Amino acid sequence: MSQQRRPTVRTTCRTPSRPRRLRAVAAAGALAVLPLAASCGGGGDGRAAAGPSASGAPAAGVVAPAKVEVIAGLAGCTATIRTEADELREGVCRTPKGDFLITTFPEERLKETWLESARVYGGTYLVGMRWVVSAEPGMLEPLRGKLGGTIRELSGTGPRPGRS
Repeated sequence: MSQQRRPTVRTTCRTPSRPRRLRAVAAAGALAVLPLAASCGGGGDGRAAAGPSASGAPAAGVVAPAKVEVIAGLAGCTATIRTEADELREGVCRTPKGDFLITTFPEERLKETWLESARVYGGTYLVGMRWVVSAEPGMLEPLRGKLGGTIRELSGTGPRPGRS
């Protein structure tokens, strides 16, 4: 009988060097952070702002997420939920400086539809990704500093007080 020779398999139980381990941990950390960094980018969708005027880039280094309670917390108040629907959620914040309304949307297109409807009434709004804050114009700039977003002024097309 002929004897078959088996190939030898070498295994090493060597522990990787410290620099190699550090590079592996750094690479794993970078891969873990990459999706988060990509999802937290900008508050706009690249289109020009609606209406006659809009302020530029966000004043804040972050853009608030689309959740009424989180936006209210960033703005320094506690929201009372006023509307809970599939298309939007609205919460009212009462502060010593004035009240404001936070509206969030599950999809960006629903926010744009809402803004198009609001154009009839006119007004100035703080707009972020999937959220809108309605307040007196003097309150919007300080809120923008906390929340980010863009201030949009919408021209009204409906009836105005004092006009026949």
